[in-house]
Amino acid sequence: MKHLARWPGLAGFASLFLLLSAAPVLAQENNPSPADSRTGWVFRWINFAIVLGLIVYGLRKAAPSFRNRADEISQRIAEGTRAREAAEKQRREAQAKLAGIETEVAGLRVEAKKSAAAETERLRELARVEAETIERAAQAEIAASERAARIELKVLAARMATERAEAMLRKLLTPQAEATLFGSFVAELERKVN
Repeated sequence: MKHLARWPGLAGFASLFLLLSAAPVLAQENNPSPADSRTGWVFRWINFAIVLGLIVYGLRKAAPSFRNRADEISQRIAEGTRAREAAEKQRREAQAKLAGIETEVAGLRVEAKKSAAAETERLRELARVEAETIERAAQAEIAASERAARIELKVLAARMATERAEAMLRKLLTPQAEATLFGSFVAELERKVN
């Protein structure tokens, strides 16, 4: 019934057609059929012409609907075809990308290995330079420590020598030696003044 609602008048036409086609069957009795007479044949042809006219009229009324429906179906088929072609194109592009992805991954792996090797070499060089810098700094610190130790040793040696000399002088300088030394110092000064 749903499809009949699309074509108005078709439902009425169908029910009229059924009624007219069933009328001769309902009209029959045990009497000799007037349909077999000449007048019966004329009415049959008139009935046929009316039914045929109604069918033609109904088809003409329904023809634009049929055309519209056919056009709509054609448009949907065309849209479906375009959508299918677009999907096929996308599928082909995706397959091409998937085919190229393995090559791309292999390229990325090679690039990563090269990058890792370059980074390793850079880190080794950096470590070597850093080790040399640390070694130079350590040698400079050792040299500075040696100099400081030598200076400290010299100061200690000088202090010890001074203390020892002082201790020796104290032993050697008795009050008589001091007086003699003082006298010679004063005499030296007098000579220089004159």
